[in-house]
Order: sequence, then structure tokens, then C-alpha cells
Amino acid sequence: MLTVLITLIHVVVCTVLIVVVLLQHGKSADIAATFGGMGSQTAFGPRGTATAFSRMTTWCAIIFMLTSMALTWFTAHRGTSSVMDKIPTPASAPKK
Repeated sequence: MLTVLITLIHVVVCTVLIVVVLLQHGKSADIAATFGGMGSQTAFGPRGTATAFSRMTTWCAIIFMLTSMALTWFTAHRGTSSVMDKIPTPASAPKK
């Protein structure tokens, strides 16, 4: 039951993360950046304050990583075996 809940949270966070990342503007989101130019005269490109989208991206990424690790841990410590364990081993080839 816990695995289902974490999986549901994981899928929702993935969807939100995709949408939030696609809605953001890049750091150099002007026409000069298209051709490799720096859109601003600053040393490392234009940088503004953290917007709501950037904070949401950070939190979604953190939640995504935590749910990924939790799902991996639950899968590794579950009592069942792997699908690959059910494949029979091939017979050894006869020696000539």
C-alpha cells in the first residue's frame, strides 16, 4: 500500500516537474542567445531573483529524488525475486 502511494506521488511530481520546466524562460532567452551570443553584458549571463517557478522546480526535483530512492529501496527489500531469476540457464555447449 505504501509503495502505491509513493508511486502515485512520484507520477504526479514528474508531471508537475515537466510542466514547470517547460514553462520557464531560459537564462538567455532572447534572440542573441539563439546565435550563441550572451544576451547581457554580465560575466556569467543574466541572473534574476528566484521566481516561483524556479523554487517549484527545486522542490519538485527534491521530492522526485526522494521518491525515486524510496521506490528503489522498497523494490530491493521486497521478498520477491527478480524476473530474470525465472529464466532458465542455458545448457552448456558440447565440447568438440
